[in-house]
Amino acid sequence: MNKKSGFTLIELLVVIGIIAALTTVVFVALDPAKRFKDARNARRSTDIDTILGAIHQYIVDTGGLMPAGIGASATQIGSCTTGGSTSCIGAGAACIDLAAALSSNKYLKTNPIDPQGSTTTTGYSVSKDANNLFTVTACLGEGTTISISR
Repeated sequence: MNKKSGFTLIELLVVIGIIAALTTVVFVALDPAKRFKDARNARRSTDIDTILGAIHQYIVDTGGLMPAGIGASATQIGSCTTGGSTSCIGAGAACIDLAAALSSNKYLKTNPIDPQGSTTTTGYSVSKDANNLFTVTACLGEGTTISISR
């Protein structure tokens, strides 16, 4: 008797079905949309830290002089001079160009732009309280408020 070795059609279909099910489970578990959202929020946190670092380095190097244009109410960071569409809730339509305000001492080369922001309004706002505590907020944070005060 000649016996041919090989797989039956049923065995091949079962293996293909298992591989398809595992691929679906892995794809759903990785959730690429959530990973992209987390990456954008991480970039926002880094940008906020960069902005605050530039402000504080400016203050240290100028002997306590505060950057002009930052007040108690939230102000958008960007290059719009008379006002723009605000993505920052509670912030006025006018913008402060921190890159221009801090560029004389090279603390901030360009205004960081939110991963989903525009070129004139960056998606970030800045304010200063009575104790000169600066707060920078990412206005387009996805699923969370991203704000740092120093």
